[in-house]
Amino acid sequence: MQIEAPCVVTLTWTLCDARNQPLDALQSPVEFLVGGNDLLARVEEALAGHVPGDEVRVQLEPEHAFGEYKAELVCFEDRKLFPEQLEAGMAFEGLPAGAATPGMPADIIYLVSEIYPSHVVLDGNHPLAGMALRLSIRVVDVREATEAEISAGSVGGEGPLALLVAPDVARTGDDTLH
Repeated sequence: MQIEAPCVVTLTWTLCDARNQPLDALQSPVEFLVGGNDLLARVEEALAGHVPGDEVRVQLEPEHAFGEYKAELVCFEDRKLFPEQLEAGMAFEGLPAGAATPGMPADIIYLVSEIYPSHVVLDGNHPLAGMALRLSIRVVDVREATEAEISAGSVGGEGPLALLVAPDVARTGDDTLH
């Protein structure tokens, strides 16, 4: 069966930066819905027409992946607003109660990038924002999507690293990640 939306593809991949430095390798096959919300639009376009066994290479510029890096999505908040056991890399949905930075989006994920005795640096950018990416994909299987998968817009759950879960930038041109 050829890849044509809507269908479910089983993939493995290797993700590299523009210098071919590996960022992620999905070695165990995972299913994704083509024509839903599971994959970036450019990845779906590149996969169209391929069959199991094919290898596909995709170059993704930031505007077609996770958006440009936006310095305005970085903020500093009082250390007292966070749990004592705080570590760099922890993620929070929205800003903590009592946050003092005006104009920050409330509906995005913020990663703790730095911790100081008096404040915490939060970054609302996707970790791969601003990066050109090279994706080498192997198509393991293709099957028809079920009605439930089509209705849900997803095979279910998030990808292994939520790496190829399509942010709105890939679908609408809005480069705000939700």
